[in-house]
Amino acid sequence: MILAVSPDDVPFWPWGLLMIAVGVYLVGVAALIGAGRREDARALAGFIPDCLVLVSRLARDPDVSRPRRAVLFLVLAYLAFPFDLVPDFLPGVGQLDDAILVGLALRLVVHGGGTERVREAWPGPEASLTLVLRAAGLETNGRRKPR
Repeated sequence: MILAVSPDDVPFWPWGLLMIAVGVYLVGVAALIGAGRREDARALAGFIPDCLVLVSRLARDPDVSRPRRAVLFLVLAYLAFPFDLVPDFLPGVGQLDDAILVGLALRLVVHGGGTERVREAWPGPEASLTLVLRAAGLETNGRRKPR
């Protein structure tokens, strides 16, 4: 027996709204590519996945203390949750709450082990890492703040 699902059977909230958000997000990335800004498009498209990879790498690092790892696991849960305080499909602003939260968690980790640990675990472009480190208050104008 094959079950057929009609569009009327799919509720608009949350699935329809989620599909609209994904569509707007993809159009934003495509617009950046079309404008010749491939690095910006890559940074926008990969920012949330890069943050997930970074936090998961740090959360599994045995050199990070248990309380700090617990905070990182909580941040991972927030980043994995599809709904944020500020929707991610809003270009620039949508990733701000994620960047701030990751920044606060990284500040906590860095005070226990240094900025180099974060740099080694970051999978994305340098521009995105700079955004995250600035949100953590660890870098300004390309220079590292003294500890």
